[in-house]
Amino acid sequence: MSGRLTVSLGQHTDKGRKQANQDFHGACIPDEPLLGLKGICIALADGISSSGVSHVASESAVKAFVEDYYCTSEAWSVRTSGERVLDATNSWLYSQTRRSQFRYDQDKGYVCTFSGMVLKSCTAHLFHAGDARIYRLDGGSLEQLTEDHRLRISDETSYLSRALGVGDRLHVDYRELPVARGDVFVFATDGIYEHASAQEIVDAIRAHDGDLDAAARAVVSAAYENGSPDNLTVQLVRVDDLPSGSATEVVEALSQLPFAPELRPGMAFEGHQIVREIHSSHRSHVYLAIDDDDGAQVAIKVPSVELRDDPAYLERFLLEEWIARRINNPHVLRARPQTRPRNFAYLVTDYIEGQTLAQWMRDHPQPDIETVRQLTEQLAAGLQAFHRQEMLHQDLRPENVMIDRLGTVKIIDFGSVRVAGIDEMRGAAQSPALLGTIQYSAPECLLGEPGTRQSDVFSLGVIVYQMLSGRLPYGARMSQARTREAQRRLTYSSVLDEARAIPAWVDDALAKAVHPDPDRRYAELSELVYDLRHPSEAFVSRTRPPLLARDPVAFWKGVSLLLAALVIALLVLRG
Repeated sequence: MSGRLTVSLGQHTDKGRKQANQDFHGACIPDEPLLGLKGICIALADGISSSGVSHVASESAVKAFVEDYYCTSEAWSVRTSGERVLDATNSWLYSQTRRSQFRYDQDKGYVCTFSGMVLKSCTAHLFHAGDARIYRLDGGSLEQLTEDHRLRISDETSYLSRALGVGDRLHVDYRELPVARGDVFVFATDGIYEHASAQEIVDAIRAHDGDLDAAARAVVSAAYENGSPDNLTVQLVRVDDLPSGSATEVVEALSQLPFAPELRPGMAFEGHQIVREIHSSHRSHVYLAIDDDDGAQVAIKVPSVELRDDPAYLERFLLEEWIARRINNPHVLRARPQTRPRNFAYLVTDYIEGQTLAQWMRDHPQPDIETVRQLTEQLAAGLQAFHRQEMLHQDLRPENVMIDRLGTVKIIDFGSVRVAGIDEMRGAAQSPALLGTIQYSAPECLLGEPGTRQSDVFSLGVIVYQMLSGRLPYGARMSQARTREAQRRLTYSSVLDEARAIPAWVDDALAKAVHPDPDRRYAELSELVYDLRHPSEAFVSRTRPPLLARDPVAFWKGVSLLLAALVIALLVLRG
């Protein structure tokens, strides 16, 4: 066993009894680290017989999937990456038809079916639109994993109900399922499965177990001999070995590096001169240093020796730099370019001369609301950079935020960041639900549930609330509410007080941001940022003073009119 994802692959295609082959297939088995980070990609497309250009659509769809998929962010989940690529491919195919002479006849345009699979870690991710099929060999039978998107009018007449290039919008079936060592997946066009029986396919795979290309040719031959009039394409994928589930080969390689020695001022270390210690905790030590190459001030972070036997801690520590190198935003701490070989486990980042947000709040116990808005907008911009990469920060707190001398806010700690693409490799059981600080963690995280974007919205809302009031919206009650029922009983404490000129609608925005129920919070950070500057109609209408307070004369006129109408009605009834 290799301890890594290993497959055997067999493929074959033939035009069969048609004049041209409109099918296209492809696969990519990358080297590490892409193998661990993105997985193995297999794809099959089938052009429609009524179109003379559908072979272009098939080839374009498969090539785009197996090539562009690996160009998407390594932090994205397989589903996000695959759907983004397929959406772009669909838009391109549709636009090609709209620009051609077949713009009003889709049956002759750039249209094809598509069936794809990404094998990543111990999971198969399926993408499907059309009537090609993906099977899994289950004992002596074939289990169909995809649904045929074909509308049958009669026994002789049917139409594709879904395919790439048909419209400007694409709905792709997505499915994920666990895989085991020895699993065999079969991709087949309708020219295969409508004429080669399941038993013939199974027999071909068993007869050529050591040569899946020969097995694919045998399946194609069987369908042809049984009278198939269509193009014939089949792909066979066997899972030979599975990875252990650790993060990546990159992290594994770095984890073999020894811990750094104790660093002291004036010491030379890996091309740096240590100046002084900036921060120390049981988790890590941070030092100010000078880079020998360019004289720049840098921060060197080394892991705590006390935790050297905790592999989960070490993995998160090493992933901090991996994360920092994938986010390019002025409000997120930047990793320094690595220009020399590394002999120890440590991180090098830009040095930020300034103060933490926690210290800033102590220095500014009653900041004006405009300053709070500006800081919040910068924090939200930094968080959005994580969210665009399908990352959740999970530990946003004042101590993890720096404000430099120019007033620029930067998020500095990534030790608790959850990365969708990495989580797929670990499995849910290996992903701790709560890594952040209790006072700023969302209620659902305290219950052991995985975080969402709304969890980061909650943390940001708590920080904004604290900047304005110096306290927490639920005090110590939130950390004690460890059941859903207890969280539902929590009461939000208004940020408004007589000493501060804070609009009531700002308080409403904060109440929504820190609501215990994530479904009742803001879905996006941008919504919170907007509502902190613009009175929401829903908030204003709810907090608008009653008519008696706004216009007493109009109120009493209305009451008099109502009483007069009531008197008249009574007189009419008595008469």
